[in-house]
Formats: sequence, C-alpha cells, structure tokens
Amino acid sequence: ARIEALFHTVRRPDREQYTNEEVARACREATGESFSTTYLWQLRTGRRDNPTKRHLEALARFFQVPPAYFFDERQGAEIARELALLGALRDAGVRSLALRAVGLSPEGLDTVSELVEVIARRDAARRRSSS
Repeated sequence: ARIEALFHTVRRPDREQYTNEEVARACREATGESFSTTYLWQLRTGRRDNPTKRHLEALARFFQVPPAYFFDERQGAEIARELALLGALRDAGVRSLALRAVGLSPEGLDTVSELVEVIARRDAARRRSSS
C-alpha cells in the first residue's frame, strides 16, 4: 500500500504518474541488482509482499522519501500524511503553500489538510447548486 501511495502522490514534473518502467529502471541503476517492471507491479498490487531492504531503499531514494517511510510505522504514517497534503496542494495548484507546509508539525499538517477538505466540499457544493 505504501509503494502504491508513492506512485499516486509523487509525480513527474509534468504531473503525470511515474511508470513502472521508469521506477524499475532507476532502482536497477541504483542497486545494480535485478528489479523488473513485473516485480514492481507485483509489489504495487500486493502479489509480492517481501521486498528486500535494498529495493525499498532504492524506492525511497527514487521517490525522495526517507527509508523510514517503509521501516518505521510511526514515521511512515507521518510521512504519508505529509505526502497526502502535498499531493492535495499540488493537485489544487498551490505550490507556494505546499512549500511552506513542509516544516509543519503533524498537528499543523492535519489542520491544513482538514481546511483543504472543508474548502473542497464547500466549493463542490457551490458548483452543484449553480448547475
């Protein structure tokens, strides 16, 4: 689930998702070990669930997250919250706000995330009522 979340949240500069081929190639180059597109697909879909430490470290390096994202439950959850917030802000086109959010505490990130959700629901309701 965490690998899949990275694909959905961390995007290429053109805002498209990275492909399995792009990520697998980068991981092969980083580790010097085999890392196939099929293997990555299996990890993403849960068909394989025991990647090596080196493979997880290569994935962390590619997606620019600390390796603790995979190995430490508490830190992984905190990083996932930060990524979700940054993804939401990116999708909303608010890059400067996203950059300012990087140093916020977990509580601060939760507050910003809740505010974004409230505003999104309000805007959606407005669009529905005006159509």
